[in-house]
Amino acid sequence: MGLLNTTEGSYYQTETAFGNYQFVSLNNIVDQFMIVYVGEDKLISKASRTDVAFHAQRGLAEMSFDTFKSIKGIEIVVPATLSMILPQDYVNYTKVSWVDSAGIKHLLYPINKTSNPRSMSQDADGEYIISGDAVGSNDESKAWANYKSGTPAENQDDYQDDTYWPLDGSRYGLDPQHAQANGSFYIDPASGKIHFSSNISGKTVILDYISDGLGTDEEMQVHKFAEEAMYKWISHAILSGKSNIPEYQVNRLKKERFAAVRTAKLRLSNLKSEELTQILRGKSKQIKH
Repeated sequence: MGLLNTTEGSYYQTETAFGNYQFVSLNNIVDQFMIVYVGEDKLISKASRTDVAFHAQRGLAEMSFDTFKSIKGIEIVVPATLSMILPQDYVNYTKVSWVDSAGIKHLLYPINKTSNPRSMSQDADGEYIISGDAVGSNDESKAWANYKSGTPAENQDDYQDDTYWPLDGSRYGLDPQHAQANGSFYIDPASGKIHFSSNISGKTVILDYISDGLGTDEEMQVHKFAEEAMYKWISHAILSGKSNIPEYQVNRLKKERFAAVRTAKLRLSNLKSEELTQILRGKSKQIKH
């Protein structure tokens, strides 16, 4: 029985359906696992749907971090506060960049020489000001206030050779992480914000980030390249949590899970021979084909 349940005409008229064929919903994976893998004379003789759903969600979350492609992104114009609130389903970032008038991304680099710590309220003698049972604190630290009020040196320098080479030793000890003029950022996990250097104010910034794929029911889906990996993941997770299961059987499923996840990674890497050939041509590599 075919998997398409709509006509071609209906598909092209339904914008929300575009590209959906490449994915399988997590609910369908759980249903199919219960039918095919659980039961008498099957790999798993008995398992509740709740257990299968739990391990399916854990598998989706774990593979979202390093197997599935991160396709989420958010764009804002950086306000005068030089801060950006992290997305609701944010787990980690893959890239932070600002966009020029041609739509080209310019990579921003994380800064590790500043922070936004909790700023304690003090009196004239330096004693902490106590309010109730807690020590008072300011919303903005001195470190962050100083950072955003000035222009970091790496954002002032364009590193033109005719300016810097004549000055003997001017580049001695240059830190490569600061040898750029795009700007910088750091993430404050306590406040849930990204802070930018002063030269990013008013620019359009794009945050490409990773989520765990469990934010909403609609995004709980698996690419078909990784569908088999999900079945192997669930099988191993369920049997490894059961008692009286032979160790050799658990180890076999562990190896099968590892192989299936590796295959999914290779498929989702989306390597195309023609594109790779073109890239290597730019590296002065001799390509025979």
